Amino acid sequence: MYNTVQGRRLDGETSRGLAVKAVKGALNDAGLRLEDVDGISAGPLSTALIYDLRVGPAWQGMGFGVGMITEAATAIEHGMADVVVLVAAQAGEYRDHEATAPWTRPENEFVAPWGMFTTAEFALIARRHMHVYGTTREQMSMVAATIRNNGSNNPEAVYYQRGPFAPEDITASRLIADPFHLLDCATTSEGGCALVVANIAAVETTGRPAYILGSGADFHGPSYQHPPAWDLAGRRGDHVNGVVGRRAADRAFGHAGIRRDDVDVLELYDPFSFEIIRQLEAFRFCGDGEGGPFVADGHIAIGGSHPITTDGGTMSFSHAGANPQMMQRAVRAVQQLRGDAGPLQVPGARIALCSNGGAGALFTTVLLLGSEPR
Repeated sequence: MYNTVQGRRLDGETSRGLAVKAVKGALNDAGLRLEDVDGISAGPLSTALIYDLRVGPAWQGMGFGVGMITEAATAIEHGMADVVVLVAAQAGEYRDHEATAPWTRPENEFVAPWGMFTTAEFALIARRHMHVYGTTREQMSMVAATIRNNGSNNPEAVYYQRGPFAPEDITASRLIADPFHLLDCATTSEGGCALVVANIAAVETTGRPAYILGSGADFHGPSYQHPPAWDLAGRRGDHVNGVVGRRAADRAFGHAGIRRDDVDVLELYDPFSFEIIRQLEAFRFCGDGEGGPFVADGHIAIGGSHPITTDGGTMSFSHAGANPQMMQRAVRAVQQLRGDAGPLQVPGARIALCSNGGAGALFTTVLLLGSEPR
């Protein structure tokens, strides 16, 4: 795995150039060569990279985020490839940081006229939970302060040494979409990352692998085209959008054959502070309505029982475009499982859970990684 440099703005870099750097860095980390690669998964850049790097003929992935890892593992399991590089990068595409990021401004005619954008969509879910369960503003501020302080202590984070933050600092920042204040929200930045998924029985590698233990994915519809509803139900009506990811987590744990108590670190996707509380409940680390008190009791700190988002996440580490910042949950999980997380290392980390998406986006994906195969 490999992270390129991350920055609020990376002058002179392009998405394609960062992608090539990320590929080379990840292969070097794995102890593999470019000629070992017979698969690429890079979203719209996939075919361009296959050509630029001269790795064809090759398998091409179509997934995004941590789902790319599951897709690549499936391709390897079914004999379609042996070494797949997953890569995502973004630079030079969005520089107007005073405006709302373009991927958060939907063009759907039933959404755009009402001023719907990503923060408002996730805010609808948070406000519903507050109404039903009594989740408080202070509890969300504790989540944001925890993640931002992780980033402030991470030398590789875009917002390194910007803290420390107290919960009161989060609440004091300006209101964006009730109940979210500015410091509850993800940032925007530039950067890239890459991961190698390989059949270690078929290739020689000198890298320290992490093992895929289980995964799952839940979707309720297309992201950012329809105003999200907590109670949006699907085919059976039992798993509503407010707990999207619960079925995915149940399947991931069932496939891995492990319990929630076996997980040492939670690299949760953090587009907004409340989403952490929601995921803790949806993934059954605590009961419905118990997520707020759970975080308030200190469970999510580095030294707590369920440390979260240890690199600073999208709030502080990096939020480069739509795909790199989702893949970075898995990159950080691998760092934790290797013991390479520096001052933010979770002692004895052996199993990590990664997530992407959220109820405001109508999907959640889950991935379980381990330092040893099961």
